[in-house]
Amino acid sequence: MRPFGYVTATDPAAAVRLAAQPDAAYIAGGTDLLNLMRDGAESHRDLVDINRLRLADVTVDGDGLHIGGLARMRQVAEDPRVLQRFPVVSQALLASASPQVRNMASIGGNLLQRTRCGYFRDTGSACNKRVPGSGCPAIQGENRIHAILGTSDHCIATHPSDLAVALTALDATVHVLGPGGARRIPIADFYLPPGDTPHLENDLRYGELITGVSLPIGPPEPLSRYLKLRDRATFEFAVVSVAAVLRVRGGRVRGVRLAFGGVGTTPWRSAQVEATLVGHRLTDERMREAGRVLVRDAVPRASNGFKVELVQRALAGVLSELGGVR
Repeated sequence: MRPFGYVTATDPAAAVRLAAQPDAAYIAGGTDLLNLMRDGAESHRDLVDINRLRLADVTVDGDGLHIGGLARMRQVAEDPRVLQRFPVVSQALLASASPQVRNMASIGGNLLQRTRCGYFRDTGSACNKRVPGSGCPAIQGENRIHAILGTSDHCIATHPSDLAVALTALDATVHVLGPGGARRIPIADFYLPPGDTPHLENDLRYGELITGVSLPIGPPEPLSRYLKLRDRATFEFAVVSVAAVLRVRGGRVRGVRLAFGGVGTTPWRSAQVEATLVGHRLTDERMREAGRVLVRDAVPRASNGFKVELVQRALAGVLSELGGVR
């Protein structure tokens, strides 16, 4: 690990000022950042410790539920308001990492964690996300965990956050503070597709800090579920995941929001899939049609073609469970 400076911020404005310099980064739990720095995948001249900022509360008001950027994963997963109103968030958090990591890792850090692509984390390999223009060996190499949706000729890495998938299904808003002031970013716009600039992963501007996430509170009756399929039962990233929020009346789907992890270069949402379901009964054929719509633009590679069928089965399983079909 290269030497780096370390400073502590005591309020958000001070943190932004301290981070407004080349090669600075914020650190909270450090559960991903320190590993990346130790492995040489990232290097920073200065780290700005933000753990003293008062950004760890979970609150509710007329605009919805607000989660501070420094709230810890376990804290949010066990919050009774989250459990009651947004169980899909709690399920996604509890399916993430290990209890030790959930005790340390912040919500903001979770949203900004980097891809688990081995070529990105191996500094001996080329990677357009780590070194722009160096190439993407995953396209022709080991790509079992990689994306089948939203890929480009420059990158096929998946985003690893379970929480981001659940928040995408819930139409969350990310709140940030930076040198230019405060901004609100719909999570649908927060993550950027790789295109020909895969090193630009999100809409954060230089020096901006995630201060929190807000969730609109709708009618209390929707059903929700987060399903994560992985290679082992704990401390493993998703091969495929599904976050679903469903409202059924009179046997027909009146509203549905779906997001998928492990298959896209960003947390993946498809309005076309949701439109396939709204107004219809959750029959086997209707669910199969939704699955076909989901993967019709998929670009599977040599080792990840199984995800095309797996994500359709996962979707059907979640919809069946919520809709009471099986």
